[in-house]
Amino acid sequence: MHPLLEAIQPIADAIGCTILTAGELAESDLPLVWEGEVVGGLRRPDLHRALVTLLTAAEHEIGLPCAEMDRSQKQVAVALLNEWGAFTLRKSVEDVAEALGVSRFTVYNYLERAEADG
Repeated sequence: MHPLLEAIQPIADAIGCTILTAGELAESDLPLVWEGEVVGGLRRPDLHRALVTLLTAAEHEIGLPCAEMDRSQKQVAVALLNEWGAFTLRKSVEDVAEALGVSRFTVYNYLERAEADG
């Protein structure tokens, strides 16, 4: 694997992209150029899994799986998800509530608090 592709692997993982070799690129992929040569590329994440990707990123940021978070950590997770635009996705409040083991009402309360702390 090219050193550029190795170097950006953690970034690609964090944002849910797939790293491709130059031969795997499709027209819709983002080419990665090194010294004038396409050495690989990035494929954008599948939006059907966007919320899962964002929840995983929140878990990574907090350092715990959702199921092990305490109340304050769940509030931080909701604030992060809000900051990252997760709640623009359809049914996201319900899905986040389920992942965190809280009610939708609780997620809305956490969102209000995040907005107030803003």
